[in-house]
Amino acid sequence: MTPDLARAGEELAAECARYTAMGWMRGTSGNLSVVLDRDPLRLAVTVSGKDKGELTPDDVVVVDADGATEDPVKVPSAEAGLHARIAAVAGAGAVVHVHALAPVVAAELWPDGVELRDLEMLKGFGRAAHDDRVVVPVVPNSQDMRVLGNAFEAGFRADVPALLVARHGVYVWGEDLRRARHRLECLEWLLRFKVETRRHAP
Repeated sequence: MTPDLARAGEELAAECARYTAMGWMRGTSGNLSVVLDRDPLRLAVTVSGKDKGELTPDDVVVVDADGATEDPVKVPSAEAGLHARIAAVAGAGAVVHVHALAPVVAAELWPDGVELRDLEMLKGFGRAAHDDRVVVPVVPNSQDMRVLGNAFEAGFRADVPALLVARHGVYVWGEDLRRARHRLECLEWLLRFKVETRRHAP
């Protein structure tokens, strides 16, 4: 492994362990990526089919702008193509995809987009706490990453670094894994608030 890929593997394994402990990467679900190069686009993506709480720094694979790899052994996550599309369109340095429950429930309740406003935690998501209408886009699930990528790009807004995939999970991105994590943690709280307040509304 090159030094850059080895460092990316360490960071990706550590973040996967953190999300697994939160219950957001159950079984072998979820995947993370970091950008290694921009021209041409290359990403380090977690491998497919492994318990994300048990990943080692070697459990990553390099993919191109289409999510394809030349590695003869390691298999990238099936969603690698969408990671690459997000990195290219949004200019993200890292993309995080988990299966936390609140985002999936929110997408079910508000399939045309989840509106958030006047909540302090929005500051952690990169937006203002008041008088700032945030709509997190929701797209239908698909096993074809080109279809998902097209749906993402059609609704992309530079000031909303997240995408909800109906009955699937959530994607959040940022300049690096740490920023993406902070945004994801805040967004999960915001969506949980949205779902819970609806459930308990008179």
